[in-house]
Amino acid sequence: MIESTRKWLKRNRTTFAVGAGVLGAGYIAGQYVLSKVAETRQRMAEDRVAKENLRRRFQQNQEDCTITVLALLPTATENIVDALPVEQITHDLQRKRAERLGRSAGTSDGAAPAPSSGPSSVTDDDGKSLASLQTDSYVHASQTTASSGEGEGHGASPLTKSKAQLWNDLKITSITRSFTLLYTLSLLTLLTRIQLNLLGRRNYLSSVVSLASHSPQDPTISLENRDDDGAEQSWGNDFETNRKFLTFSWWLLHRGWRDVKERVEAAVKTVFGPLNPREDIPLEKLSALILDIRRKVEGATPEERRSHKWLPYLLPPQGEEETVLRESGILKSHPHTQPSSVPIPPYSSTQPPFQPSSPSPSSPLRRLLDETSDLVDSPPFTRILTLLLDTTFSHLADHQIRTDAYRLPDPSAIPRVQDIPEPDPGLAKAKLANILAVMTRQAHAIGNGVPNRYAQAIEGVKELEAFAAVIYSSRFEFGALEGDGLEGGQETQRREGRGKEKEEEEGPADAATSIFDGVWGRITGQ
Repeated sequence: MIESTRKWLKRNRTTFAVGAGVLGAGYIAGQYVLSKVAETRQRMAEDRVAKENLRRRFQQNQEDCTITVLALLPTATENIVDALPVEQITHDLQRKRAERLGRSAGTSDGAAPAPSSGPSSVTDDDGKSLASLQTDSYVHASQTTASSGEGEGHGASPLTKSKAQLWNDLKITSITRSFTLLYTLSLLTLLTRIQLNLLGRRNYLSSVVSLASHSPQDPTISLENRDDDGAEQSWGNDFETNRKFLTFSWWLLHRGWRDVKERVEAAVKTVFGPLNPREDIPLEKLSALILDIRRKVEGATPEERRSHKWLPYLLPPQGEEETVLRESGILKSHPHTQPSSVPIPPYSSTQPPFQPSSPSPSSPLRRLLDETSDLVDSPPFTRILTLLLDTTFSHLADHQIRTDAYRLPDPSAIPRVQDIPEPDPGLAKAKLANILAVMTRQAHAIGNGVPNRYAQAIEGVKELEAFAAVIYSSRFEFGALEGDGLEGGQETQRREGRGKEKEEEEGPADAATSIFDGVWGRITGQ
């Protein structure tokens, strides 16, 4: 029995060996597959956590951008209101009217009244227009002081001007102030988005590099530079560099808006100059006039809008960076510069107070400024700026002026069942003086409104968030460590080369759209 069993095993030993090998190989393969599945699950879970962390950081960064814009906007508003004193001109018109009424009352007491030089409706219209301009308007303290000084320092006294000249000044000044604030708000929003998303991206990469430099036994992420190698500072974890970089918004708040005002004022004088304040303006004509001003400021064709350079309004010329840092108080004042208490004169590129210096090409600040300049000069920046201006001008004309001056229902309001038919917007008319009164009030709502409806309207532009996503993820798109040691000029040339190739294949608009869609999908996980 035992012998027969031994012979049977010896006769089938090859079969048993092959079977054992197959079972062993199957077991090993199964364990390998299970380990790979577990590894894949772990990697997917880590990717989900990383994407959620990135998304949360990105969303928090956009909220910080909104808060920063609302904190900086009153500074620009104060400068613009001081330069365009609509309330002071209104006060001068009221004094003119009061003096005229006083003279008329004295004449009627001493002798028979003289024949009126015009119809009585003209005087009534003036009173109603001035009352509408004064209602709910805001008078800045500096304007009150200026009006009490009878216009000293501004040439002849405003009271020496005729009523027609004062009304023309009021017309140009009120429109220019409102439109300048809209342009400043849009430019400040885009500049802040660029700055904070560049720094947010660099800080995120700094945390990733810090995590990669630690051993697996030490999973903590350190955001402090405890070494002397300077690796984290090169990724933007240098507080002083970030502080200086954010300070460059000073240029738009104190210098850039002046150039915007001059450009807008020239367009307003051309378009609204021939109009009489008592003239009835249809709503469609007002929209056409506003569009005409925007074409003169931004460009009439897509090619002109793309070729228009917004960089001089946002950042100082290269070589003037130290001047901005000194004027803003980041650096100590140079002995040849003006003290901060002295009013800042209009910017002039000739005869600087001293020979300024620029950050070195390899410094982190220089790279940040170069990348900001590249983004401002890119076609997507012009496209997003146009969308922001469309939104803000639409909110002013199609909502505020439509409801307050033309007494038409707000198109965005919830429709209600009404027995009385709504008036035809095409037939609605309003006097230009009433439109100016609405613009005067809305100028303060643009700059100091709480809540700021115009900033909320800008937040609703989805392309703005997509543009921020492109900035925030640009290093992830082209490789996190690629070209970090390159100088700003070389990096700029590389990006411009990629942009030109992309535009040649798809065109500027299609290229920007494809980049937005791709990057925004990766950021949101959609």
